[in-house]
Amino acid sequence: MPKENSKETSKENPKPTKINTARFITFEGGEGVGKSTQVKHLIERLERIGIGAIGTREPGGTPNAEAIRTFILGGYSEPWGTGAEAVLFAAARLDHVNQLIAPNLQNGKWVICDRFHDSTRAYQGLTGGVDSKLIQALEELALNGHSPALTIVLDMDPELAFKRVEQRAIETGIPVDSDRFERENLEWHKRLRKAFLEIAKENPERCVVIPADLDEMKLADAVWTATQKRFLELKSAASA
Repeated sequence: MPKENSKETSKENPKPTKINTARFITFEGGEGVGKSTQVKHLIERLERIGIGAIGTREPGGTPNAEAIRTFILGGYSEPWGTGAEAVLFAAARLDHVNQLIAPNLQNGKWVICDRFHDSTRAYQGLTGGVDSKLIQALEELALNGHSPALTIVLDMDPELAFKRVEQRAIETGIPVDSDRFERENLEWHKRLRKAFLEIAKENPERCVVIPADLDEMKLADAVWTATQKRFLELKSAASA
């Protein structure tokens, strides 16, 4: 948490806030909806009002979890089935929570994560057919009591999202089929979208659905509005 040792109010030296509660926020949604970009925008806005925040991602965030990410997204776990993938994701998540998420929250930093446990629910559970009891058991083990305070679900028609993924592939030079999940067919991604919307409907106290087919900055504004609405202390901090 920033110390109250400066009167500067510029973006570089924001006025310290009186907020002393760290928050854990996650972004969810299908492929190509803009989660990583919006994580960056939200962190920037928090820092402008003096709130220390870090961005991370799943699978990944720590060296061990990143190794599991490479293994899964490279398609090496695919022959083992979705159940094995769920277990691998849980192992990565447990390390991520213990080594990065929990320590930063304890130190007063807000943690903003690109994907978390809802992705396992949607990808391996509702879309992949893994038994809900196994998903729940793995979730309880991996989260270790660290559930998100807010989950922003970015929603977009998979056909439009696929065009974004293809454009990104052109810009980066990384083929679309290099990702285990991006190479699934359109019908699979339509089921995935339905799964995320179902999760959001079942968890209204935590989840907010935002249409992602907006201009990047308009979407960032919508995310910020939703975040301020959920955490009322942000409004007073922003106007201080």
